[in-house]
Amino acid sequence: MCRNIHTLHNFEPAATSDEVNAAALQYVRKIAGTTKPSKANQDAFDRAVHEIAHLTQHLLDDLVATTPPKNREEEAEKARARAVRSGRYAAVPAAS
Repeated sequence: MCRNIHTLHNFEPAATSDEVNAAALQYVRKIAGTTKPSKANQDAFDRAVHEIAHLTQHLLDDLVATTPPKNREEEAEKARARAVRSGRYAAVPAAS
């Protein structure tokens, strides 16, 4: 479930609100142990996602980076290469 939470700090361009909300949603899903809460728990679930996203954005805004920002495309390519090397995924053929 939480494999979808990615590092959001020190990237160029900065994390979007959609990325922050997605990370908060994945976190709450993991903690709650469900991907879809019951109707009785929906309000608490939604409130937690909202509050965690809000606090996460404050954290990202306040963190100070001592290294240059990472490039999203380069980091994604490194992650794909690691996945192929590990055998989890097949290499994608080059476009012709």
